[in-house]
Amino acid sequence: MNPKTIKTFNPRTGDFLDQNYILSNLNDLNEKVSDAQLAFMVYRNTSGNERAILLETIAEEIESVTEEILAITTLETGLHAGRIQGETVRTIGQLRLFAEVARKEFWLDAVIDTALPDRRPLPKSDIRKCLIPIGPVAVFGASNFPLAFSTAGGDTVSAMASGNPVIVKAHNSHLGTHECIAAAITRALERCNLPKGIFSSIIAKGNELGAALVQHPGIKAVGFTGSYSGGTVLLDLVSKRKDPIPFYGEMGSVNPIILFTSALKDPKTVSSLISSINLGAGQFCTNPGLILTIDSEATQSFCLRMTEAIEQCVGEVMLNKAIYDSYEANMAEISAEKSYTLLGQGTKVADALSVKPSLALTSGKKFLTHPKMGKEIFGPFSLIVSCENDNELSEILMKIEGQLTFSFMGQEKEFNEQAHLIALAKEKAGRIIFNGVPTGVEVGYAMIHGGPFPATTAPNSTSVGTDAIRRFARPVCYQDAPQSLLPMALKDNNPLEIFRKINGKWCQDKI
Repeated sequence: MNPKTIKTFNPRTGDFLDQNYILSNLNDLNEKVSDAQLAFMVYRNTSGNERAILLETIAEEIESVTEEILAITTLETGLHAGRIQGETVRTIGQLRLFAEVARKEFWLDAVIDTALPDRRPLPKSDIRKCLIPIGPVAVFGASNFPLAFSTAGGDTVSAMASGNPVIVKAHNSHLGTHECIAAAITRALERCNLPKGIFSSIIAKGNELGAALVQHPGIKAVGFTGSYSGGTVLLDLVSKRKDPIPFYGEMGSVNPIILFTSALKDPKTVSSLISSINLGAGQFCTNPGLILTIDSEATQSFCLRMTEAIEQCVGEVMLNKAIYDSYEANMAEISAEKSYTLLGQGTKVADALSVKPSLALTSGKKFLTHPKMGKEIFGPFSLIVSCENDNELSEILMKIEGQLTFSFMGQEKEFNEQAHLIALAKEKAGRIIFNGVPTGVEVGYAMIHGGPFPATTAPNSTSVGTDAIRRFARPVCYQDAPQSLLPMALKDNNPLEIFRKINGKWCQDKI
């Protein structure tokens, strides 16, 4: 019997591309998980330097096929060449950043409490702890980031940096991109003489194989970037396992922006917001989908200028048919719903899955009585909420669900006068932004891309930045262990030369 196949779709032409991709089955999945388990026995014992070399080699292999990536990814996603080139650079940069993290091994969080044999009434044992890799990790590729959040994206790289094999469920919107990147990773593993089971992938149509992946007893953690509906289904499956495992789901948010009077009057505010709303056809988890302010003449003038600006915008294509259909249905509902005022829309380009950038207005009272207004609309849309007074604005912030970001625009004096709003925002989001827009997530040491549910399923973690590595590790404590059995991070002579907490003090000392 010939294997079943699937094709990808060109959002600009509305046609399927020629290439066929073979669908995986349950036997394929079981084999790949088995390979990953065997590979873990080797990979977990590699040094940080060995893992760093692997990540750097993957980066080299991806760099060698950038033209191939550009050609296929622009066809599969409808994204412009500049966006693909930028995302390729970001993906390569992530690999090299996590190579640095792996090599330095500071993430191991080594802590040592030395023994006190003469303590009375009881002696104190020597107790040492550090982080170790958790085991094979399942990663679900994201629709809106075919490179930076997919096959060799942040979840994959942070898991591999900490010594874990990865099995990727490729996103069906960009399978050609996936295969190109997967081949680069495979070549890197061969060059580094490491087991093939450190990386593998599956291609699946429907939900059955993805469900089997997260429920497989050989999988020890899951990384997911996608919709709330998809994320919560997987979270439920994971929670029903005989052995529940960590599920790191990033499911988007509306990223509220609070505008104070000075920002309403600043002409740069309109251009900044409109650019952010329309960036990438609004297909970012950090799209500014909610703008909050207090009604005034400045607010009314701001709304007029925003309307004029959105009507000058030219829309772009959506990544796939499902995203396109959802956006169009949401716009039809907003146009028909009396609780909204549709302020303005831009124009469409001629391409198949093109949409209109849109802007709507509602009152604080209506927002409070219609919880659906606080839900994410994935695409180039933002809702302005004009509140009656400070109390109504505070009430809205208290009722808003968990977010990836909150932004405040104004002057420092206004921030200080409204400090209670900033305090509320800290309870709701992982990143607080001042006089900036939420789009554009820097990959670095201090970045937090996470937040309380439903923005993510694990508010104490981040999917961007070097702290992402900690998601795929667990602490182990060693009590009175011989030196020969201790991990390198915990040996007396500190062979890794890392900072360790020894008897409550961070230092690089030997013992």
